[in-house]
Amino acid sequence: MARIDESRPFLPVRIAVLTVSDTRSLANDTSGQALADRIAAAGHVVADRAISKDDVGAIETRLRGWIADPAVDVVITTGGTGITGRDVTPEAFDRVLEKRIEGFGELFRMLSYAKIGTSTMQSRALGGVAGGTYLFALPGSTGAVKDAWDDILVFQLDNRHRPCNLVELMPRLQEHLTPAA
Repeated sequence: MARIDESRPFLPVRIAVLTVSDTRSLANDTSGQALADRIAAAGHVVADRAISKDDVGAIETRLRGWIADPAVDVVITTGGTGITGRDVTPEAFDRVLEKRIEGFGELFRMLSYAKIGTSTMQSRALGGVAGGTYLFALPGSTGAVKDAWDDILVFQLDNRHRPCNLVELMPRLQEHLTPAA
């Protein structure tokens, strides 16, 4: 079973948080704040935090900026993963991702099913990699953000998590860009 290996030193990860919403501001962004609080409580760094309208181009621009920023290791978005006309976060991710982490969305929906039942099928939560940066798109509800962080990301973004974790793979995320010797 998975566990934290306390004999290994903890390595903080730099995480940017993007809330996708036409109605939220930093003052009333409960899901983004819950995520930022959890990131800090786990010992990681909130590298940046922003809010973007539900607009594919605006989301893509913000994602690309953080992907290019060496001070950002991970981007986590909250909001815009549903199926309404304004939910366009997955479409913005499609424009930037090099590889998808299919298991993230699958695991999120499996865990969510235990709490909200079949309503979880409406979530298009997803994960992936671009430019050596991990990206995760979470639903906009505070409960969903807590579930994704508490049940998945807090472990996978902890280099002490065994048998494996995403942090130990970070140095290898751009291998495909290095010419073969």
